[in-house]
Amino acid sequence: MENILLLDTSVGSLNKGDDIIMKCVKHQLKDLTMDSFVLTLPTHVSPFQWFQVLRGSNRVKIYSNAKYKFVGGTNLLTMDMLTHFPQWNINLFNYSPLKDSILLGVGAGKGDKVGIYTKMLYKKVLSKDYIHSVRDERTKKILEGMGFRAYNTGCPTLWSLTPNHCKEIKQTKSDKVIFTLTHHSKDYYRDQILIDTLKNNYKDIYFWIQDAKDLSYLNELQNIEGIKIVPPDLENFEKCLSSDIDYVGTRLHGGIYAMRKKIRSIIISIDERARGMEESYNLNIIERKNIQGLEGLINSKIKTNVNVNFEIVNKWLNQFN
Repeated sequence: MENILLLDTSVGSLNKGDDIIMKCVKHQLKDLTMDSFVLTLPTHVSPFQWFQVLRGSNRVKIYSNAKYKFVGGTNLLTMDMLTHFPQWNINLFNYSPLKDSILLGVGAGKGDKVGIYTKMLYKKVLSKDYIHSVRDERTKKILEGMGFRAYNTGCPTLWSLTPNHCKEIKQTKSDKVIFTLTHHSKDYYRDQILIDTLKNNYKDIYFWIQDAKDLSYLNELQNIEGIKIVPPDLENFEKCLSSDIDYVGTRLHGGIYAMRKKIRSIIISIDERARGMEESYNLNIIERKNIQGLEGLINSKIKTNVNVNFEIVNKWLNQFN
C-alpha cells in the first residue's frame, strides 16, 4: 500500500476556518487516497526537529518517501519565512522530509516581494514535477515568479459549489442570522454598524466563535444583548446551518461553509483573502468600508452564482491519475 502525506493546516491553528478547509481537502482527495495509507503532519507547528532529520530514522524515511505530499489550503505562503512564526513552520534544517510538497488551494499572505531566504526554501520544499493548486491569481503569480507551475483552482472549500448547488440557495432573507467577527482586524465603528444592522433586521441572532479571541472582541462592542453564542466547533456551526438562517460576517470560510450547506451568505471583506477570491469566483461580498450598504443588501434578492472553473480543478486532479 502506498503512503500519501497530508500536511494538515488545522493542527495548532487558533482558527476553526482551518478545520473547514481541511475537512474539504480530505473530501476532495478521497478518490485519490481511498486505496492508500494517509499520513498526516502539522504545518503551523514544526513537524520535525533538525536532529531527527539528521538521524534519518525509519519514521522520518516513511514520511520522506510518501508518493504524494499535499499541503492543505489556508493562507500558508509568506513573503518572509524568517518571521517569528511562519504559517508553514519549516526551515532549511528540517524541511527535507517534506521535499516535493504539492500545494492544494493555498494562498499567500500580505506583501509584494518574496525574500531571498524564503524563495530558496520554497524552491527546496515545493514540487517542480507537479502543478500546484492555488487560491487566487495573486498567489499564482507569486509561485510562477519563483519558477513553479500553478493553476488558480480556488480554495477546495469552493469545489462543491456547482451551478446546481448554488441554484438551491434561497435568494431572500430569513428571520434568523448567524454572524462572525475577526478579532485580529478590529474596526469598532464599522463592526458596531454590523451588529446594529443585524439587530434591526433579524429576529434571532447567533454568533459563531471561529477564532479563540473572537468572543472577547464581541464583548467589547455594544448592543449585544440577546445574541446567542455558538460554541467554536464545526458540529455546532453545522447544527445552526441546518435551519432556515442567513450567514453574514467577516470570516471568509465561515461564509463559504454556509454556502456549502445551502445557506444565503454575505461575506464582509476585510483583507486580501476575500478580495482575491471574489475577483475570480464571484462571491457575495461587501467591503467593510461600505458597511452602510449592508442593510440594503440584506433586504434585497441575492443570487448565489459562484464561478468555479471546474475544468481547471479537474485538470489539476487528473495529473495524479
